[in-house]
Order: sequence, then C-alpha cells, then structure tokens
Amino acid sequence: MYRIALQMLMGDRGKYLGMVLGLTFASLIMTQQPAIFVGLMARSYSFITDLALPDVWVMDPKVQFVDDIKPLQDTELYRVRGVAGVDWAMPLYKGLLKARLPNGMFQTCNVVGLDDATLVGGPAVMLEGRVEDLRRSDSVIVDIDGAREKLAKPPAVPGGKPVPLKVGDTLELNDHRAVVVGIAKATRTFQSQPVVYTTYSRATRFAPRERKLLSFVLVKAQPGVDPHELTRRITAATGLAAYTRDQFKDITVNYFLKNTGIPINFGISVTLGFIVGAAIAGQTFYSFTRENLRHFGVLKAMGAGNGTLLKMILLQAAVVGSLGYGLGVGLTSIFGYAMRNSILAFKFPWQLLLFSGSGVTLICMFAALLSIVKVIRLEPAIVFKS
Repeated sequence: MYRIALQMLMGDRGKYLGMVLGLTFASLIMTQQPAIFVGLMARSYSFITDLALPDVWVMDPKVQFVDDIKPLQDTELYRVRGVAGVDWAMPLYKGLLKARLPNGMFQTCNVVGLDDATLVGGPAVMLEGRVEDLRRSDSVIVDIDGAREKLAKPPAVPGGKPVPLKVGDTLELNDHRAVVVGIAKATRTFQSQPVVYTTYSRATRFAPRERKLLSFVLVKAQPGVDPHELTRRITAATGLAAYTRDQFKDITVNYFLKNTGIPINFGISVTLGFIVGAAIAGQTFYSFTRENLRHFGVLKAMGAGNGTLLKMILLQAAVVGSLGYGLGVGLTSIFGYAMRNSILAFKFPWQLLLFSGSGVTLICMFAALLSIVKVIRLEPAIVFKS
C-alpha cells in the first residue's frame, strides 16, 4: 500500500513539485526571517558578549540597555572596589564620537576606553598589533569591519575600491589626533558602527568635556563568590545598578523587543510565510486527492479500510513535508553562509530548526486533514460510475 501511495504521489509531477515548492518556501521564510531576527537581537548585546572577563556590570540605575549611557562620577569606582567579594573593579568608557576622514567626511564611532593599567575590556582577537600597543601616545585600535568599510580611505582612483585603514594611519577623533596601532576582530554592533579602542584617560580626553565620564564599572567576583549575590551587595552598598553579564543581555534584548517594531515586522513575515505555505500545500494536496479519488475508491472496494487509506495520505504528506523542510533549511543555511561576512545580521541556532519544523508539520497536517475527510467520506461505488 505504501508503495502505491508513493506512486500516486509522484505520478502527477506537476502537483508533486508544487507541494514541495510551497513547503520549501514556507520552510525558508520560517527559518530565514527568525534567523535574521535572532542575529539582530544578538548584535544588540554584542558589546557585552565581547567583554567576557568581568562577571558584573555596574551602572547608573536608569540605564535601560547597553547603549543607553548615563555617566557616573569617577569616585563610584572606589566605592565599588570597597564592596566585600569584589576581586577587582575597572573603569570603562563607552561613547559615540565623530571621526573625521581624510576626504573631510565624518563617521560616528563607538569609542571604548579601557583601564590604563590593565587594559581590561580590550578586544579578544587581534589581527594586527597588540592590545599593549594602546600605551603608545595617541594610539587606538580599530575593528576590522570598520577599517574595511566606514573608516576606509577614499579610492586612489575615481570609481575604485576604498582603501582599508591600516596600522600607522591616523584619524581625527573629536579634533584629536589618533594613530592606528592595531586591527581587531569585534562583533558587529546593532547600528554596525566602527568600534575604536583606546585607554580610559585618552578616551575621556577625546570625549566632549563633561562632569561625569565613567560609563560602566567592570567587576570580577572573588573565587567562590556568586555573581548574583555580588550584584545585590553592590546595589545595597552603592545604590547603583549591578547586573551579571546574562542579566544585562536580557535587559538589553527586552528593551529592543518592547520599544521597537522589530518583533512585529519579523512576526508578520513569518506568519505570511506560514499562511502562504499552508494555502499552497493545502489547496494542491486537496486537488491531488480529488483527482485520485477513483484510485482510493478501488482500494476501498478491494477491502482497504479507512485506517490504511489514512496512513497512505499521511505518508504522502510526510514525504512532501520532509522534502520541503529539508530544501528550505538547506537554502537558509546557504544564505547564511553567503552572508557571513556582510553587514546583514544572521544567527542560526538549533532551536530554529525545531520552530520551522513545527510550522511545516502543522501545514502538512492541515493539508492531510483536508484530504483525509474527503477520502473517509468516499463511497467505493464511485469506481462503477462512468
């Protein structure tokens, strides 16, 4: 019976390919769009992820997400250091400064100021130079994407490609000279702005004059001290907000989910993909079943029960569903691989396989249900009608 079911399914190549393509489209949309959404959300907290050494982030209580900087007084650093359970606490500056390019254009950059003595918070992956080179006069380290794209020098000839920034080149940050001493690998930010690393004292000199310039205090817990307990101690002792790395990530993601239209836009895309896939697969599968009612009638007249026919229809739905799902996921993987070094955000965790697989399963169940109802109500006598 199962062999007959497959022969019936693949005998009508037009409808067979139509169902597979419909499910491929649905699978592609339900996998690709959430992968881009997850990639965008991951970029919203990429700065936190890149700084893996500290256990706790300390900031102003009114900070809503990682880019919502509300500076602290420098004296807060010493108050945090005095809390029991703190192994070390280091200052961090993070701000948006304008870089003047050789062609006179301006580019906003994420400037990160690291503790002068320890350089805690520096880039983990250096492609050229060393983090210690930041101790040179007027030195900065630029991320590779910014060096190749937004901070690149104008083409040598009209219509040519921009010349990537390299070690030894100079920038002008807020009217201050900055010399590139290294190129680092950093995760792209949500706004995809270049990231420039320097020392804390130099960053505060680059920045516009303000009474408060300390963005965050990075804290390492002593061995055996629970970071969650340490956050409670710091908040109780200083009145500042203290979060573990994962808590700060969650706060940042929740801000973007609640205050932007990103979830709604991607949710609409995924829903439309599901609806279109269900409509195409359901209508095509139902049409395929109607055209094969005589075959099902013959099987019934030969003694095949409803249970057997039901299994045949489910097998047909499972075959087209598996093929469509596999092709959709495969195309998504190819798309993600092709975009891996582009500005497009894309992240493909294994949970998305379950999500899109569940969606394709629901579509197949819907399509099969339409056909099952028609076959169960079928009278075997139909085969004797002219």
